[in-house]
Amino acid sequence: MRNVDEIIPQKKTQTLFGTIIKYTTMIRIIIADDHQMFIDGVKALLKNEKDIKVVGEALNGVEVLSLLSRENTDIILLDVNMPEMDGIEATNQIRMKFPSVKILMLTMYNKHEFIFGLVNAGASGYILKNTGKKELLEAIHAVHAGKTYYGKEVTETILQNFSRQPAEHKMESVQLTDREKEVLTLIAQEFTTPEIAAKLFISTNTVETHRKNLMGKLNAKNLAGLVKFALQTGLIS
Repeated sequence: MRNVDEIIPQKKTQTLFGTIIKYTTMIRIIIADDHQMFIDGVKALLKNEKDIKVVGEALNGVEVLSLLSRENTDIILLDVNMPEMDGIEATNQIRMKFPSVKILMLTMYNKHEFIFGLVNAGASGYILKNTGKKELLEAIHAVHAGKTYYGKEVTETILQNFSRQPAEHKMESVQLTDREKEVLTLIAQEFTTPEIAAKLFISTNTVETHRKNLMGKLNAKNLAGLVKFALQTGLIS
């Protein structure tokens, strides 16, 4: 349950009937990393963000699980390599015991086996420690909104790995409409939902409907699956 001070005004709109205030809730975050200096650095970056509150910090996966049992948490910024319980096992445990908590990997490991292993385990996003504040905030807000987020370098690693794999699907085996092909191509090129909507002159709701239909038709569990299909069928190169 949220405290009153975690509900903050986001936008004021003047209407004929007065002022309408749109409220948003504070994003509560735990930072988990085995280097205290790194934790302190991330806390400093987030310190002045009005809609983000660091509610805890942990040096390993065991401490993460202990914190989650006491603190209401929205997102965990989680490293891969930690003592006692690493990020991979911690991700599995969090998904089982605290399924509503989103996991955003923040790590130095840009290898496809880590990326796919953690995404398949339930991580909602994956960014590298050399990322800037802007991308960190984008990732936090995207994951909090229920989306997946991959950093630019991570996306390149995903694409490189898929491009080396033999084609497993043929276009004729899955029937996509011309619009679905357009949406899929733009998704694979890293355009956001609003950007796709603007390019195709359709609503964001329509884009999301196409995205859901594509994931169903292609039996894709996440964005990586859609990108893989686009590469293997030649929609992008």
